[in-house]
Amino acid sequence: MSSVIPIRPVLADEPRRKGQRTQRERPVTATALSEVATTTAHLEPRRDLLIEHLHAINDRFGQLRTDHLAALAQRLKLAQTEVYEVASFYHHFDVVRENADGTYPAPPRLTVRVCESLSCSLAGSEALLEKLPALLGTDVRVVAAPCVGRCEQAPVAVVHQHPVRQATVERVVQAVEQDLTRHDPEPYATLPDYRAAGGYRLLEACRRGERTVEEVFTTLSDAGLRGLGGAGFPTGRKWRLVSQEPAPRLMAVNIDEGEPGTFKDRHYLERDPHRFLEGMLVAAWAVGISAVYIYLRDEYHACRAILETELARLQAHPPEGGLPLIELRRGAGAYICGEESAMIESIEGKRGMPRLRPPYVAQVGLFGRPTLEHNFETLYWVRDLLERGPQWFSSQGRNGRKGLRSFSVSGRVMKPGVHLAPAGITLRELIDEYCGGMLPGHELYAYLPGGASGGILPARLADVPLDFDTLQPHGCFIGSAAVMVLSQHDRATDAARNLMHFFADESCGQCTPCRSGTAKISELIATDRWNTALLAELSQVMRDASICGLGQAAPNPVDCVVNYFPQELQP
Repeated sequence: MSSVIPIRPVLADEPRRKGQRTQRERPVTATALSEVATTTAHLEPRRDLLIEHLHAINDRFGQLRTDHLAALAQRLKLAQTEVYEVASFYHHFDVVRENADGTYPAPPRLTVRVCESLSCSLAGSEALLEKLPALLGTDVRVVAAPCVGRCEQAPVAVVHQHPVRQATVERVVQAVEQDLTRHDPEPYATLPDYRAAGGYRLLEACRRGERTVEEVFTTLSDAGLRGLGGAGFPTGRKWRLVSQEPAPRLMAVNIDEGEPGTFKDRHYLERDPHRFLEGMLVAAWAVGISAVYIYLRDEYHACRAILETELARLQAHPPEGGLPLIELRRGAGAYICGEESAMIESIEGKRGMPRLRPPYVAQVGLFGRPTLEHNFETLYWVRDLLERGPQWFSSQGRNGRKGLRSFSVSGRVMKPGVHLAPAGITLRELIDEYCGGMLPGHELYAYLPGGASGGILPARLADVPLDFDTLQPHGCFIGSAAVMVLSQHDRATDAARNLMHFFADESCGQCTPCRSGTAKISELIATDRWNTALLAELSQVMRDASICGLGQAAPNPVDCVVNYFPQELQP
């Protein structure tokens, strides 16, 4: 496939770098080399497929042994340190060293990951983490996990690849005993279903010249569609800018969705995958894209099964004009890969570390080429906007705002879930009109309007319109519209500790302000006596000097506690 996109580097065939030392590398055994070759035979020996190779080995053996890593390095013609640094970077890879006698520790029979994100913590995940290890036995590993993208089903435990919704100790034990290791998809709109409802007619009309590229750009701009992954960059403008860059141009689709509280992409993908795929292909046509890379978070096993199945059907029965090269890439458990340049690094088979900018990915992105990077949901709405016209979208909204927003709502409400509501709706209206009100015995105390990094606001600000640019005056932002609702039974200080623990664990470690700052803030807020002056100084340094949005936004929950919830802090 490398011949299709000549700009993709196939580094497995390149010689070692001049001066690279090899004499201290681990010897490669014939047995390990044979096992790795057999396990990864379905993959091309390309540098950018390193993470896919690691997944194949980890899936088969339940771990990444150092002798297998050495063999993989030889197979891909990479330095062993390059392979090891990637394998050890991602949460879902279990790197193990040999014992003193040369054997390797046996992998656990099953791994149970209990989500400890804020929504699951509110629902009682700590009790699961406390009780499950003693009940499941020594051959089952129980670990605390960051958000698994199922906040509306809290608390959630994942038995290997099978999510247990509203998990109780009994349900998790039953899942382990039944060996429910895979989560099969629920019924969804397949390719025949989608085509029967008019699917891919828009794409084919575009390719026949019934719609012009300029018309598509203008429609998206007139509708006011902005990036729905969090940044909010105008979509029509982005398409136009990337289309003006020299070919070949690539596309990277971000379905990493690791922000605690966010699950809208999974919600839509599990139900109507081809609406997203058609929007993606329209974008590829309009911008002149040569190849598309879909980056899906590893926690979404059922979504991967859906995409694998439906992409195969689409390849077998393509729309008029055919398909560009489409590759589905599997994440490996790293929140930082939701940042666009870190995701691109991961697609290239590297550690997911953000790049310094400029240049921006629209100019120098994937494999050094101009890249159109998009969130799943932005592409999901393309067909509706182009078929219904810009007025359909822009005419909706409240409080002077325009458009629709998919709110991922979790926490102390009667009906958590994804709620499609007018942009500019207030939190109070969202709860009353879409979420069935607060849970019995709970009153609104605080809320997070934009996931873990979007800040925390008190109930007295529940009438602020929820949209891009409306929350910044209050020290918050909407991000991906992940709304987490707290009641009088919760404390904002506890929420801030939960979120800072997440940020400290998920920092990629590349820059000192974020790496050290998140850890230091976690220390400083461990009790209710906070050194607010020192926290303010540290927060400012992180905002000014962190490379990417993780470090820049991580202090938001703490700053909001100081500003809006001083009653929770001791003098």
